[in-house]
Amino acid sequence: MASGRYDADVAAVAGQARTYLEARLAGGGKLAIVLDVDETSLSNLPSLRANDYGFILGGPCDLPRGPCGLIAWIEQARAEPLRPVLELARFPRQQGVAVFFVTGRPERYRAVTERNLREAGYEWTAVILKPDDLTTRSAADFKAPARRRLVEQGYTIVVNVGDQMSDLDGGHAERTYKLPNPFYFIP
Repeated sequence: MASGRYDADVAAVAGQARTYLEARLAGGGKLAIVLDVDETSLSNLPSLRANDYGFILGGPCDLPRGPCGLIAWIEQARAEPLRPVLELARFPRQQGVAVFFVTGRPERYRAVTERNLREAGYEWTAVILKPDDLTTRSAADFKAPARRRLVEQGYTIVVNVGDQMSDLDGGHAERTYKLPNPFYFIP
């Protein structure tokens, strides 16, 4: 993180996604991109640092000292955007391409998630959160069907960006772009 390599890698992947999207625009259609939220569109780095890169789900969020419970952090709606992804998300909106966020965050966090995304500078067609009562073994078990429903609505998902393979697995996108995540793995 401190070397700048992470930021450079994120920028490189976002740049590849934009290049493909630019080329794909000429083909027309009801085009869309799909973005994950955590460690894709928004950075949880302050909470991760406060926990010495460990995972703490509950409890208060005492920044910068720590500990910082993930739920309390999400409820603060203070996550900053990953700038290259923000730029990537702004471009299709200017071109009339739909932008969807598909996140494993539970539906009960819709208001704070949308507020955080808005304050970070994002605009979207829809934010799709996991139903509160849905339990899955993999994030792909929720995200792939969510993308399938978008395709059934007539969208062609040309770009799907996430930091976990489970954000990308299951199809329903022409191209997938995996951002680095040196912090955690979600099956």
